[in-house]
Amino acid sequence: MKKIKLYSLALLVLAGLFSCEKDSDALTGGAETGGLLTVNSGLVGYVVGNGNDFKYPVKVTAFQGDVLTTKIEIYKTFTTVAGVKSNEVLFKTIDIPATPKNQTIDFTVSYNELKAGITIGGQPLPTDDSLLKIGDAWTLRYVTTTSEGTVHNNSKTTKIAVGTRFAGTYRVIDSNYWRLGVSNGGWNGEIRVIESVDATTYKFVDYAGSFQAATNTHYFTIDAAGVVNTPQTYKGAVQMLNGWPLINCASNPIDMKLSCGYAGPQNTVTKDDVTNKDRIYRTYGYYTGSGAVGPREFYEALERVVN
Repeated sequence: MKKIKLYSLALLVLAGLFSCEKDSDALTGGAETGGLLTVNSGLVGYVVGNGNDFKYPVKVTAFQGDVLTTKIEIYKTFTTVAGVKSNEVLFKTIDIPATPKNQTIDFTVSYNELKAGITIGGQPLPTDDSLLKIGDAWTLRYVTTTSEGTVHNNSKTTKIAVGTRFAGTYRVIDSNYWRLGVSNGGWNGEIRVIESVDATTYKFVDYAGSFQAATNTHYFTIDAAGVVNTPQTYKGAVQMLNGWPLINCASNPIDMKLSCGYAGPQNTVTKDDVTNKDRIYRTYGYYTGSGAVGPREFYEALERVVN
């Protein structure tokens, strides 16, 4: 249950995009005919970065009437954000006992399980979930069989929608700004917003260190290994901070020696699977080419705000 929190923020964002219903399926014609199934998990948020074996919980409820439901077959399909659909594959079969009358069926899904057997245009899904795109989704379809041999295709489905782990609202918990090699202190306690762009790319909204301006919005990446990179260019354009080109530890190691040598985690993330207070550590800056020529360096550690 601890790990449910990992993807709670992504699910809240996606809830506005996909409707979720818990009504019982109406195709059965009543409990007497059997096959009645309630899909409790109409929407499950899949968070890129949790790993291929991370288990996402799904829940359905079966009602045993005069005619029993003997099994549930669960089929899976995958649809890209562009609307391209995959083949359909039997995911699993769950046998249902005769009692009790109301039964909650809990099962889990992982990326390794979800991708198995699925092809798009004849090609399998990637081995690394970081290549998924925001808006990609799987659909689980439920088919029930009764004790009379009747097969029902339930109208309610489960959508497993792809989001990202590290998007959200963060509080600065450690920071420092160096101007031309001189520390000017930090901005601990300030709030920052990080938005998803795709499976590995994030938008840092309106800030460069403590400097606020819409033009200071910039982009960084977090790869599957948790490495943070703030590139000098994004989509072919130079990233600008306070009107000057962005620099980082790789591009300007001498100019960034104070921030990149700061005594704290460097350009990485830590995942908190208990409280969901993930942390992102970033080191970046910019270089002024006129006036007071030289580097401006930022170090900041951000912790997710959990309401």
